[in-house]
Amino acid sequence: MTQTDPHQEQPECLYLELSSQNEQPSVPLHTSISLFLLSYCECTSFKVFLVSAKPDTQSSQSWKSQVPTSLAVSMVHVKDLPVLVRGCRLPAVLDETGRYCRAGLAVVLRHIIDRTCEADPRRKDAASLLGFKKTCLKACAEVSQWTRLCELSIPSAVEAHLRQPTNPSLHLPSALLNLEKTLGEPVKVHNDDKIRRQKLQQQQKNHQKKISQDLQEDQGTDVTQPQDSQSANGLELQAALAKLYVDSGAVPSTTIRESSDIRKVKTTELPQLEHVFAEGLYFTLTDVVLLPCIHQYLSSLQSHNASALSQLPLLLRWYLQVQEVPGVPRAAQACGMALSTPKAFTTGPPTIAETQQSSQANQESLEMTMKEVHFVGGPRPTMTKLKERGIEAVFSPHPCPSWTLPWDSLPEAVNPTEGKMSDVRAARKRQQLNNLVAMATELARPGDTVVDFCSGGGHVGIVLAHTLPDCQVILIENKEESLVRGKVRSAELGLTNIGFIQANLDYFTGPFHIGVALHACGVATDMVVEQCIQAGATFVVSPCCYGFVQNTLKFTFPRSKRFLETLSYKEHMILCRFADQTAVQLPSERRLIGKQCMGLVDLDRSWAAETHGYSVRVMTMEPDSCSPKNNMLGTAEELHQSHSFINTSSEQQLPPAETASTLHP
Repeated sequence: MTQTDPHQEQPECLYLELSSQNEQPSVPLHTSISLFLLSYCECTSFKVFLVSAKPDTQSSQSWKSQVPTSLAVSMVHVKDLPVLVRGCRLPAVLDETGRYCRAGLAVVLRHIIDRTCEADPRRKDAASLLGFKKTCLKACAEVSQWTRLCELSIPSAVEAHLRQPTNPSLHLPSALLNLEKTLGEPVKVHNDDKIRRQKLQQQQKNHQKKISQDLQEDQGTDVTQPQDSQSANGLELQAALAKLYVDSGAVPSTTIRESSDIRKVKTTELPQLEHVFAEGLYFTLTDVVLLPCIHQYLSSLQSHNASALSQLPLLLRWYLQVQEVPGVPRAAQACGMALSTPKAFTTGPPTIAETQQSSQANQESLEMTMKEVHFVGGPRPTMTKLKERGIEAVFSPHPCPSWTLPWDSLPEAVNPTEGKMSDVRAARKRQQLNNLVAMATELARPGDTVVDFCSGGGHVGIVLAHTLPDCQVILIENKEESLVRGKVRSAELGLTNIGFIQANLDYFTGPFHIGVALHACGVATDMVVEQCIQAGATFVVSPCCYGFVQNTLKFTFPRSKRFLETLSYKEHMILCRFADQTAVQLPSERRLIGKQCMGLVDLDRSWAAETHGYSVRVMTMEPDSCSPKNNMLGTAEELHQSHSFINTSSEQQLPPAETASTLHP
């Protein structure tokens, strides 16, 4: 084995899945998307691995046409993955220290863009993929329906279609119809006033030209005119392509200047802009995600049910417009994507009126997964209804109310005083940590893996890693800025038993023994509990933001059988809404009702967990003034003895800690 210079900076490792279809290795869509972005960005900052569960994948050539020849790609078996990567859904990126992993499609793609721009700051076209405020696909799929649609729903729907291309029920999935509907909605972009005025001017110009042509026709004059390259229908495309050519360093297209009478028109009277790309006028990461999916879907539909293409005119228009983006044809060719014009467009793209009619027709086919809940009245009728069924908020006594960490003797980096946190807030944060750490240490055994979900900057996880040196601690957080702060703090402490995963919490699939979460917002608390149940792990969680609790594709409320037999979804939402009314500035009576609502929502959660063999206590943190959201759900210590866990062997330990300097961003 070749020895490497330990002082030489090693590239980050990018792990992409290679799946199996009909006993042959195949490239799943998430891998195709990642490879396409690498090719588009001409990014060579990563050492790329294709991960397979089959040992003989190397001998097959079927997947190689979809991998750009510019990339040096290696094969790795799934059992040989590093421990942090093995515990995550792919794609994933592992940094040079082996202790910081980024996982999930959107997170990895955004990181590829960041690395591209760091390597070459002139790549404005790559930077613009993140959008105006660099937030494109930043919100996690559980929070953002748009991210869920692009990152999960559309790739899943397309792969389901490709497995059964002749199944009539899969020809027009709801996810694709949802995208078609979105492409028909008006566009709002930053500072779009100028473009809308140019569009109005072009509309007026075209109207005058039409009148002139009609007069000439009445007089028997030949009215054949060259096509106007700046028609109103194409103005959005012209503006979008002009920006793309500027970003790529090419000469920008000329623009028109609106007349003085157009400049006087009120903004509310200007015409709406139409979609050019998925999120509006500008080519973004969303289009990069969608192109491999839509390309494969349209190609399959063309072969098996070409007539269905007429029901997706906006999607077809988008597909053609994406092909005009500089760099897209080159990247597509490198990834084995033969972009083409669907036969449905051989007679010309549909008119705007046709696309609007199709959009309205498709909208009727969409399935609504969630409906807005209207709240009427207060929580008292709901609480009374529960009480009549013998259901009331009951809080178990705190098992160690006076327990505290020796804060005065702990290293400074352990204390939650970073940034601009006030002394008062830092004191309350230490009190909150006392509660969770006390419960976690009661459950922990040497060799256990503890996962700090929704870790933020690592207040809980870092204290646990310092307090439990015989345990492995993993911090999971989807906000990079927060997790990097935790990584720096752990380096200052010289912790060797800690790892970091930047991902949505449900993208973590590895084994663990204890799950903790301090103030996991809304349905995130339910996701943490579900993760622990699936892993057979004990847990200590402190919920937050009850008003954000709502039905999702994974969870419906109420959670437990007794609550479900008593309350409707709307009544449960009323409890959640009023559970947030516990702020200190509110009247004491309202805070008391809020606390009772908190207790009822968490009682429902605890009963749902008990159906899986758990014994769950709903407690109040000590002192209760440490937070308005001072509830805590913890499993009993005896559960640790009764549940069977996957042991953490020596080969699953985190790699040796690097020096503090190598951990700084």
